[in-house]
Amino acid sequence: MSAELTPEQLAELREALQRRFDELWAEIREEAAARREETFSRLASEAPDIEDQSVADQLVDLELTTIDRQVEEVREIQAAWFRMKEGIYGECIDCHAPIGYERLKAFPTAQRCLTCQDIYEKTHAEPPHPSL
Repeated sequence: MSAELTPEQLAELREALQRRFDELWAEIREEAAARREETFSRLASEAPDIEDQSVADQLVDLELTTIDRQVEEVREIQAAWFRMKEGIYGECIDCHAPIGYERLKAFPTAQRCLTCQDIYEKTHAEPPHPSL
């Protein structure tokens, strides 16, 4: 919990979250601007056959996936700020043990201690998909 972190550590983590938040918003703005400039219609109009149009579709999907990932990270940062405000930042959401400063320094949006994160990843992993 926040009580386990010194005020200096908490301030450092808050600053790291703010820096990443600012970076993400800049990236999102750039992606959105690029998306407006190079729309699907332009990509598709340059695609004279079905294979090229398929590549254009994939490029658009990739851009949207990138923006979705960035927006999700922004939400994780906002959730970390909320936990700071509530005084529960750095407390594992599963076992309520302190997450630890070094883990938070490496991953400021962490919600679980290493033990609980390992369990979560093993129990929530997607089964492998067959591919050719």
